[in-house]
Amino acid sequence: MAGGVVVNTGGGKDYPGKLTMFVLFACIVAATGGLIFGYDIGISGGVTSMNPFLMKFFPSVYHKEQEAERNQSNQYCKFDSQLLTMFTSSLYLAALVASFVAATVTRVAGRKWSMFGGGVTFLVGAALNGAAKDVTMLILGRVLLGIGVGFANQSVPVYLSEMAPARLRGMLNIGFQLMITIGILCANLINYGTAKIKGGWGWRVSLALAAVPAAIIAVGALFLPDTPNSLIDRGYTDAAKRMLKRVRGTEDVDEEYNDLVAASEESKLVAHPWRNILQRRYRPQLVMAVAIPMFQQLTGINVIMFYAPVLFKTLGFADDASLMSAVITGLVNVFATFVSIVTVDRLGRRKLFLQGGIQMLACQIVVGSLIGAKFGFSGVAEIPKAYAAIVVLFICAYVAGFAWSWGPLGWLVPSEIFPLEIRSAGQSINVSVNMLCTFIIAQAFLPMLCRFKFILFFFFGAWVVVMTIFVALFLPETKNVPIEEMVLVWKSHWYWGRFIRDEDVHVGADLEMHAANGNGKAGSGKH
Repeated sequence: MAGGVVVNTGGGKDYPGKLTMFVLFACIVAATGGLIFGYDIGISGGVTSMNPFLMKFFPSVYHKEQEAERNQSNQYCKFDSQLLTMFTSSLYLAALVASFVAATVTRVAGRKWSMFGGGVTFLVGAALNGAAKDVTMLILGRVLLGIGVGFANQSVPVYLSEMAPARLRGMLNIGFQLMITIGILCANLINYGTAKIKGGWGWRVSLALAAVPAAIIAVGALFLPDTPNSLIDRGYTDAAKRMLKRVRGTEDVDEEYNDLVAASEESKLVAHPWRNILQRRYRPQLVMAVAIPMFQQLTGINVIMFYAPVLFKTLGFADDASLMSAVITGLVNVFATFVSIVTVDRLGRRKLFLQGGIQMLACQIVVGSLIGAKFGFSGVAEIPKAYAAIVVLFICAYVAGFAWSWGPLGWLVPSEIFPLEIRSAGQSINVSVNMLCTFIIAQAFLPMLCRFKFILFFFFGAWVVVMTIFVALFLPETKNVPIEEMVLVWKSHWYWGRFIRDEDVHVGADLEMHAANGNGKAGSGKH
């Protein structure tokens, strides 16, 4: 393809079309893939704070917890067990490995079959966990759940970004994060209910009910249309054009269709997307695919969400109160995600990242100081009700800051920045880095809490400073820019522009012709 950089005068090219009910429905169904991930994050923290569950599978943790309560001993260390953290984090290792297989399935068979595979595998895992007789069966179930999560997290954000009109891509993509937060909230409410079951088998209900979100995405995926991008990539060009007309609600789709075909033609020249993503011209995307998911986990959010019940129990709340506190943070998470949905395509990604970072940092400093002032390094203290309520209030403000910044944008931005030729590979790197960091933090959190004590909150606060500076300097604004033209955003960036040569920029034949004739047709959102 001929080179020729397109002059960028700001303001994204707006293809004709509107948000049709067809697209809205498809995006809502696809976004339910987030329910399985959210439900699992919420359920595992709650179940591991239930005494009958600990007595059956992790008796040493149960006895240590009882001893800590009897002797008023160190509250920071009572849940420190490698086997218990292995139960939680085995899922993330499985998801990490599965995301690489999912990349191939997503590219070769289409996005919907990847979602379907994820739902079915998660369903089997839920059945195994609900019926678990021993730790082996429990961890095998977790591994299957992880494979399901790996497939869903690989395919859903890409599907949403490809189906959505450019100017509403942020809003529709955040549906995935909204479903994650709803999954967490449902799990917290279910834990609150099942913990009250007298026979001590409530944990089985909590784990087995994971089958419900799994069934929703598995059945929903069967009815989903394929994205025009995926159809073109797999050679179904006529079907892709029909689908594009239906998706955009207009017959006037030639310009967008030509850009999609041009992107697909270029992607076919790439025989090895995994090798190609290492090329110099894809350096900005590669850095973001690693940095954004890594930073998302280093905010410390999963520590709060996984272990919210355990954390509140450590703060001296009773069992019921600790599960209720987790429900409160879950509610905040859901409502704050709506803030992001409403503002992301107006304010843009950068403003939300920067504001959320500052809010989270302030809250981490306050929470760390409050816990440190009471527990000190000994980990022994009685916390007055009012004091505990202030801690929960600041934890909620922290969760809100995350839920309208790093939460949704950590999935949105990586899914919208990759050109088609490296999109599946890029999204795989994004998911696998996310899962690897989640795994490491899940494995390390309880031992770190035991050794770092309240300093742990300052540890994550320091990372929030680093990531906020990173966004300020290196992340360009991507709102309202069609995915196929994203290269122009990088080309015009003060730092990333040096990695992209003029001949690396191919955005639709019509654009190139204009550029060659010196018309300088604009094609990108401004930085």
